[in-house]
Amino acid sequence: MSAHLLLLPGLLCDAAVWAPQVAALKLPCTVVDYGGAQSLTTMAEMALAAAPAGPLAVAGHSMGGRVALEIFRQAPARVDRLALLDTGCDALPPGAAGEQERQGRMALLALARAQGMRAMASQWARGMVHPQRVGGPVYDAVLEMFERRDVPTFAAQIEALLKRPDAAPLLRRLQCPLLLLTGAEDGWSSPAQHHRMADHAPGSRLVVVPDCGHMSTWEAPDAVSGELAAWLAAPRQVL
Repeated sequence: MSAHLLLLPGLLCDAAVWAPQVAALKLPCTVVDYGGAQSLTTMAEMALAAAPAGPLAVAGHSMGGRVALEIFRQAPARVDRLALLDTGCDALPPGAAGEQERQGRMALLALARAQGMRAMASQWARGMVHPQRVGGPVYDAVLEMFERRDVPTFAAQIEALLKRPDAAPLLRRLQCPLLLLTGAEDGWSSPAQHHRMADHAPGSRLVVVPDCGHMSTWEAPDAVSGELAAWLAAPRQVL
């Protein structure tokens, strides 16, 4: 039985973020919506419930990568292969670094509550794409996607991320094809971060896409779709 493709969007993202890959791959797939879930655990449970029975090829972008790792934690036997795009595996850091992240996220939430999701997105999205794409079609699409979400959903997903577990031990346990992919100019989930993840999983394939920021599925759709096609075709054993 071939593995069913399960696609996991990131923070405030919806099915549109995976649309280029769905069109290019032409495979049956499920794109997950997390609703009002307030934890990665619940998001993973919802994803597993939405997917058909049997093995899964799980691909997650940004926060979706963390959900993908939680799916592996909950149901390792169902994960046939894993792709983690523009994401991370570490828990919220202790001390000043963690507090700085918390304050940054809460400031964006406060802006969304005071001025609306579009105003928040206009500030946040500037760091989500390659600098040359700010103000362009991909940037505008990010604003429109974030505007489709509401403040309670933003608050719930922030809570989930601030309570994220350390998933590095899961990478060490993987015995399946693992793709790690990020944009060379991803300011949120840097190439250095993905190199550290690759160090936890020596059998993984690491791809750094040039001239690309955090929104790799939109910024470099052909490159991402090609890498996913190769990942889906890889033999089941560790690469």
